[in-house]
Amino acid sequence: MKSMTGFGRATAALGNYTLTVQVNSVNRKTLDLQVSLPNEWEALEAPVGELVRKYALRGKIHVKFEVTGSEAAQAATWDEAVVAANLDKLAAFAAKRGVTFAPSADLLWNVANAQRKSSQLPPVEEAQVVALATTEEALKAFSAMRAKEGAALMTDFQARLAILRVQVAIVAERAPQVAPTYRELLLKRLREAGLELKVDDERVLKEVALFADRSDVTEELTRLKSHLEQFTTLLKSDGEIGRKSEFILQEIGREVNTTGAKANDLTISKAVIELKNELERIREQIANVE
Repeated sequence: MKSMTGFGRATAALGNYTLTVQVNSVNRKTLDLQVSLPNEWEALEAPVGELVRKYALRGKIHVKFEVTGSEAAQAATWDEAVVAANLDKLAAFAAKRGVTFAPSADLLWNVANAQRKSSQLPPVEEAQVVALATTEEALKAFSAMRAKEGAALMTDFQARLAILRVQVAIVAERAPQVAPTYRELLLKRLREAGLELKVDDERVLKEVALFADRSDVTEELTRLKSHLEQFTTLLKSDGEIGRKSEFILQEIGREVNTTGAKANDLTISKAVIELKNELERIREQIANVE
């Protein structure tokens, strides 16, 4: 089991530069991939996407590339003539609009840095092997974090499944007693109303039989136990389980609701409330599972 939230980061030397690749993700029903690359490396978007799909099936995933140069690289690519020309263009642009042009240190840095960034990156053909290898390293760290969080979710699910099974057992134990209890209450009310009817009176037997049929939850209990086993097995399986789990939880919720509506018994009603509470907590957590 893997969580859909995760983070991974890797760095590598690329000539006189350092490449950093960062991968992070949050919940999403499908795979929503965003790759932030330098303009010069746009051709890497497709192969990066293929790599990501090897490690993730769902989630909103952002892969960010950052290239920083060493001091030697920056000095080697610093073209004062180009920077000066760009400043002249800005000055002319400001003059045409009657704006006073007084370059600040920040403006000088931004103009110079923009020129350096546009000229210093290695061609994509030279960078591809290192870039993809670094991306895969970041994805491995990202995947490991998702697996670690998934293990924590599994522990939580197992605890909550244990609670569900206890409550289902309470319902199963109580269900056979519902009809006899109703019969006793019915006879008591009839006596209190001054109507003395025998236990084997046809009208009493018919009323109890109808009630027993309406309140019978045998089928619901059978399906509940089956769904719980399916959910348990699914949690231990490989690959994408989030959407399948959501479907099974929906089916469990349907059986729980039907049981609560049919049972007409205080003990069962309390168990149904506990079942609904735990199911809601599981639904909230399953939204984090790939």
